[in-house]
Amino acid sequence: MTDQTQAPTRARPSSSGWLTRLTRAAPTRPGETYGVPGSGDTTWLSLASIALLLFLWWIVTATGWVKPLFVPSPGAILQKFADIWQNGFTNTSFLEHIAISTARVFGAFVLACALGIPLGLAMGMSPLVRGIFDPPIEFYRPIPPLAYLPLMIIWFGIGETAKVLLIFLSVFAPVALGARAGVKSAAIEQIHAAYSFGATRWQVMRHVILPSALPEILTAMRIGVGFGWTTLVAAEMVAATKGLGYMVLSASQFLQTSTVIVGIIVIAAIAYAFDLLMRAVERRVVPWKGRM
Repeated sequence: MTDQTQAPTRARPSSSGWLTRLTRAAPTRPGETYGVPGSGDTTWLSLASIALLLFLWWIVTATGWVKPLFVPSPGAILQKFADIWQNGFTNTSFLEHIAISTARVFGAFVLACALGIPLGLAMGMSPLVRGIFDPPIEFYRPIPPLAYLPLMIIWFGIGETAKVLLIFLSVFAPVALGARAGVKSAAIEQIHAAYSFGATRWQVMRHVILPSALPEILTAMRIGVGFGWTTLVAAEMVAATKGLGYMVLSASQFLQTSTVIVGIIVIAAIAYAFDLLMRAVERRVVPWKGRM
């Protein structure tokens, strides 16, 4: 028997080689893009954008293109902020204005989440509950808060109840609808598998549906609190003597543009800080969000 030398065979290129390379180049951390590690970090780009806006603002005011009555300079805004911080506004300290407005918004926000999230989950799971509550929520949701502000005053007076309820209504709809939409994120196979292992309806809700719905719920909470701050100014239009919205409206009546801008910036800063907090909660509670 003669030994036959086997000729080396050349490995043929796999048709899935492109898929392997793409998988290796896939992002492994949140914020990365394909093939470019760390390219999702836009911090420096955001800082440069803010600096550019401030520079343009300074140019417009320094050259006199716009009168200070309409757009005060950044320096005038800083001086007005320092003045309000030290002396307050309308015999009320600046921190008290901030605390009162924050309490109104987040009090309504907590109440909207406490009622809206369970109702939204129930609407997503039960056609009966969805049929009962979906029409009234969808009916009032697109109505601007200023439209039903007179009704709030007629029904609940001019005290804190009307203000908090007005903000509550603006937050409630997006939170409830977001929770309802989140229920659809749960795979039906997971639900059937849980039932096949003997899970109760409450266990399926807690261990399958709620974790799947959490990303949608957290996003709806971020949107809802934004609507709450938007409605704050409308809520403090009537019979309010304290609050950031009251400060903005009162200053506008006397053409105190710098005070108006200070109030707007503070409202935006508080809302943005809460949004950053919610993003941190999302990364901690639902780390799988946005990953393939």
